[in-house]
Amino acid sequence: MPSTSPLPTNRSDLLVRLAEPKRYDLAVIGGGATGLGVALEAASRGYSVVLLESHDFAKGTSSRATKLVHGGVRYLAQGNLALVREALHERSVLLNNAPHLAQPLAFVMPSYKYWEAPFYGVGLKLYDLLAGAAGLGKTEFLSRNETLQCLPTVQPQGLKGGVKYWDGQFDDARLALALARTAAQQGALLVNYCPVTGFIHEAGQLAGVHVRDEETGQTFEVRADCIVNAAGVWVDQLRSLDGAVAGQSVTPMVAPSQGVHLVVDRSFWPSDHALLVPKTQDGRVLFAVPWLGKVILGTTDTPRDDLAREPQAFPEEVDFILRESARYLTRAPLAADVLSVWVGLRPLVRPPENEGHSTKGLSREHTVVISPSGLVTVTGGKWTTYRAMAEDVLVHCDEAELLPKRGGSVTAALPLVGAIESQHKMSEPPGLHSYGGEAAEVQALPGHDRWLCLGLSEAMVRFAARYEYARTVEDMLARRSRILFLDAMLAKTVAADVAQLLQAETGVDPQLVAFLALCTVYRTLPG
Repeated sequence: MPSTSPLPTNRSDLLVRLAEPKRYDLAVIGGGATGLGVALEAASRGYSVVLLESHDFAKGTSSRATKLVHGGVRYLAQGNLALVREALHERSVLLNNAPHLAQPLAFVMPSYKYWEAPFYGVGLKLYDLLAGAAGLGKTEFLSRNETLQCLPTVQPQGLKGGVKYWDGQFDDARLALALARTAAQQGALLVNYCPVTGFIHEAGQLAGVHVRDEETGQTFEVRADCIVNAAGVWVDQLRSLDGAVAGQSVTPMVAPSQGVHLVVDRSFWPSDHALLVPKTQDGRVLFAVPWLGKVILGTTDTPRDDLAREPQAFPEEVDFILRESARYLTRAPLAADVLSVWVGLRPLVRPPENEGHSTKGLSREHTVVISPSGLVTVTGGKWTTYRAMAEDVLVHCDEAELLPKRGGSVTAALPLVGAIESQHKMSEPPGLHSYGGEAAEVQALPGHDRWLCLGLSEAMVRFAARYEYARTVEDMLARRSRILFLDAMLAKTVAADVAQLLQAETGVDPQLVAFLALCTVYRTLPG
């Protein structure tokens, strides 16, 4: 049985373990949703597992989602019922295994044309049917007055009614952290800030990886029978590195798409219901989602050729979100009202015949491929189906005889670290509820009664350094706490205090100057 108390994440101890002359069953490259899911899936079956992340866990796409745990309403229109059914099942599993980090959320589609409510309502009734016993609530047709009661600041002019349905929402970065820590409880070794710099080939087959610790420059050789490339939008870089050893060219399999999110004050949307406009004037989707005391507006779907770690919004994307929000909100936010803007790159799978630049038609499903040397690459998919993706990866590894035989999956009924039922709504400001069953451990640390700002205590910073792999101010304020994503200028005001605490806890430079520059980026709109 795994430990029920927090496992320390002392970096020196982790590096000592990494240096041991051990051959692992499985090495995972990438500490986002997919890689962490694979690590937990394998470790819970008894495999020896090491996971290596070049930056911080969930630094990339996995901390920049729209915070929705969903079956994919828009995939119904595409007729992809199998994908919707799978996602609805996984939605239920996620909400059950991490109730402190994921909760049901009611959505309302307002109707401004008489045909919209019955048209979308029929599809949402099918959504209920596909969910079956895993449904979170029944779809309801709303009158005009009922719609205004749910959405008090929605544009009333021309409003005919609406449709209410249920999905889920979550804290993506903290869920990633819970996956990492649960995998560690199951025996996996996970190390952030440890990029893979090369592959070890023996007789034409992968046998391990070269790794470098970013803090000390120390290098390691990590041996494994099976190596999984789960680097998200960056998987092609590793596929090329693997192919270069054998003199083989690699066709890129990822077409990155960027999603932009704007965060504004809750006064613009004082409702516990989320807004969904399934088809704006140019055919895109618009969300207004209450989250941790603020409101997320988004999102876009724009092709992008570069793979920046901190991608920036294009002026036309921000204009689209603000313009469309003004059409549906009685009080429309302006550029000056935006508290934080952040961008995520989606790893959409590129079919071989696709030569266009649009990403709307590319697959949201995941893909698993195995190179001639044995490198297993997984990409695509979405947060909701991370666990199903991990199961599929292990099926491929088993069929390719890259792993020894083990029992079946147990993760569908495996609670994540801190999992307890919570009465705290995710639409409310952050606080101790994010720690679930570990709140008492946080409260037992020094500084539990010293609040740096709303939702962040000195004890939380200490807990992050001791038990949650935090090394830098960004780790703390972007992902252990979500303050950077909620209010970039607030993050800037508490950064120095956080840096001082982290340096005292870890003894390393917490990268304060770099974080202060990042706050400015998150607060600055393009154009």
